[in-house]
Amino acid sequence: MATSRRRIRESPGDRLFLIGVYTLLIAVLAAVLYPLLFIVSSSLSSPLAVSSGRVWLFPVDLSLAGYRAVFGNSQVLTGYANSLFYAVFGTLISVTMTVALAYPLSRRTFFGRNLVMVFITFTMLFSGGLIPTYLVVKELGMIDTRWALLIPQAVAVWQVIIARTFFQTSIPEELAEASEIDGCSDLRFMWSVVLPLSKPIVAVLVLMYAVGQWNAYFDALIYLKSQSLQPLQLVLRNILILNTSTGNMEASEMVQRQQLADLMKYSLIVVASLPVLVIYPFVQRYFVQGMLIGSVKG
Repeated sequence: MATSRRRIRESPGDRLFLIGVYTLLIAVLAAVLYPLLFIVSSSLSSPLAVSSGRVWLFPVDLSLAGYRAVFGNSQVLTGYANSLFYAVFGTLISVTMTVALAYPLSRRTFFGRNLVMVFITFTMLFSGGLIPTYLVVKELGMIDTRWALLIPQAVAVWQVIIARTFFQTSIPEELAEASEIDGCSDLRFMWSVVLPLSKPIVAVLVLMYAVGQWNAYFDALIYLKSQSLQPLQLVLRNILILNTSTGNMEASEMVQRQQLADLMKYSLIVVASLPVLVIYPFVQRYFVQGMLIGSVKG
């Protein structure tokens, strides 16, 4: 016997609550979306329109002067290549070391795991400081080398905690015991069982480490001297400083230089943010799934 669907009647209080929720979400969307649109529109406007404040939402006097000025600098392409190198290999090293550290800490059979976790967590509260860290990097012979941006910050404690929680809630102890009975080694179990079941958390780690490597510039500022090794963020910083320094210039030339510097700020933001914005949609599904692991039990 067919049953007719009845629409659940919403009380006035429920409707008012939904209206409030949608209003809040729209306000948050506008607060997040408007700055992005403003930056893109400003980067596509003329220097005069940007410096005079005529750009509000859409480009004014459409121009690519900002992007021509950015990519006209030969160091930008070198910085892009260096940042891609640091992001790819730094993420590979960091994810490998994080998984190799987090998985043993998630197993009850690992002797002393709680003590090791205490020492690891302790580093979140106290660190040696910049000078001791610099001295360690110097003694290891990594000053002015690519290793200085790959090794010192390779493992983040927060990522280790997230990965360990994922392994504890998603990889049963019984699965490891069954593999041992079948004669599977620990490395084979990690490669053939743990990693295929850990795609969500691996995606989370990749995104976190890749974004951190791409946006990092302080370590490069401290450890690198050669311009050929500098990442994009440091190159863009140097470009901004160079274009804002006036020196002995005529008034008209000074005004033009300032207008171009104002425009380049927005173009540089778009150039530096584009790779992350392109990558994120492909890992968003795994990212959300990995962050929610362990939040609901039963």
